[in-house]
Amino acid sequence: MAVEKNPELQEGEVIQQLTGTPEATAGTVGLSTQLGQQATTVSGLSEASGGIGAGQLFESAIDEKIYRFKSDDTPLMQMMMMAKTVKVNSPVVDHYQFDEPQAMVTTIAEVEAGKNRASLPLASGEGSILPPYSTLSCIGVDGYDQTGQTVTAGQWLMLFVTGVSTDTGYPIVSAVNGPRTAEGQPTTVPGIPAGTDCVILSNACYETQKFVKPDSIVPAKETLYLQKRVMNQIVSDYFDSQDKRIPFSDRLIAEQALTNFKLRCNRSLWLGIMGKFDIDADEMGISTIYTSKGARWMFKREMQKSGDWKYEDFVALAKMFYTGEDVPTTATCLCGKNFLERIQKIDWSDHNEVHIEQKTNRLGWSVTAITTVFGEFQFKREPTLDRVGLSNSCGIFGEGRLVHYQRTPEKSSNEDIIGEEAKRNILIRWDAIGMKGTCNIWVDGESSEVTSPAEGVTKIVLWTEDTAPDSPVDGVVYYFLQDVDLDGDTALSGETWKYTTDDGWTKYKGIIFADDTTDEQDTN
Repeated sequence: MAVEKNPELQEGEVIQQLTGTPEATAGTVGLSTQLGQQATTVSGLSEASGGIGAGQLFESAIDEKIYRFKSDDTPLMQMMMMAKTVKVNSPVVDHYQFDEPQAMVTTIAEVEAGKNRASLPLASGEGSILPPYSTLSCIGVDGYDQTGQTVTAGQWLMLFVTGVSTDTGYPIVSAVNGPRTAEGQPTTVPGIPAGTDCVILSNACYETQKFVKPDSIVPAKETLYLQKRVMNQIVSDYFDSQDKRIPFSDRLIAEQALTNFKLRCNRSLWLGIMGKFDIDADEMGISTIYTSKGARWMFKREMQKSGDWKYEDFVALAKMFYTGEDVPTTATCLCGKNFLERIQKIDWSDHNEVHIEQKTNRLGWSVTAITTVFGEFQFKREPTLDRVGLSNSCGIFGEGRLVHYQRTPEKSSNEDIIGEEAKRNILIRWDAIGMKGTCNIWVDGESSEVTSPAEGVTKIVLWTEDTAPDSPVDGVVYYFLQDVDLDGDTALSGETWKYTTDDGWTKYKGIIFADDTTDEQDTN
């Protein structure tokens, strides 16, 4: 929408805030990437490219001097500059990522026993990922032997999908190892309780079969804005020519200006809020400013853990990071100073299987690498977290899970100021950071009080007691480090359970992840 220039507005005054609409999503983590029984065609998926044409993914090309300058003070900025660079021609980018494959579906109503074919009631949309010839294993539902007369206790029932109901959209199933009314008769489907988890197995096809319903995999998008950042340094000719009481040159001034610029950029990469607004830019008229989203607000998984760490806590973190569908090769941990100290103070004396070493990683950093049976963690201090009051926290990034969106290459120039005896040195960046994958975790150690999770975020709390929380917080996932009784149910050590005021305690299955949302700050 065009905005008329208002002569009464002052330069830099915000006159309009433009907000986006969150994209509708579906799937295990809220990403619309699993479209069962849909063919992958050019016309059908033409909108999934994000406007980034073929051949536009490049390895990062950077100014090595700029990259190395004060690199230990700005680790997140270094990670961005070394990440895969995507060249774009707009400050608005559709950031795409794939959903992880769905491993299970859950029945929402009871299936009555006795039919040769039965509808399997599932949540909306889940039936589409189970085309005919799919097979399922029903957790906790006993199957029968070949005669169909004897229950094989502990051997789960297996279902075969024969079709899809045109009325309900539910898959129609038969039982592979179900009961039989008499030996030699077809199997029937036994009773399946509501809430039964059914593991999705491979399809099973007949001897001469060649075709099955195709699956279409479409990346789901989140809108990101690229932010333009400018460093402007002016040195007068008079200053440069004078003898000074404390001798220093414009080169030293430039070094300090660049330091300040990189530190501020690094803080923006952590804490920036995505926004878009128009200002009255004096001679330039109405102009638009974009601000990019910080990495702190991109994490969809948060683990709340304050105080000292124990070996069991660290193993729980390693388990959550490395055992999802999105498994990285290594973890880079950017830590506040207090968090790093607590990790160093863990008592490893009884755990010789844990390997700790000082090494240089692929980014050229000297890191402390801790290797567990689940995978390796590389710890690096991030001074910015200390400066912004997050010294007890840590951001854990999977290798290769960052994207550097760049509208224009980094520009620098020197010019004489017209009408003045001075020179201007300019550095311009127009870029943004994007986070991909489901493995990344923010460890929040700033408060011992458990609070409800932010919208679109899964919050995990490590629970060390052998009794249930007296006042569990709505929407929080609890990771139990001991067996705990939960209102009649038993949560075993290492399991995750979610508490909601509506449903009480329910076992939390699958990936600890949340719906993807696009948030944009309203400054009006």
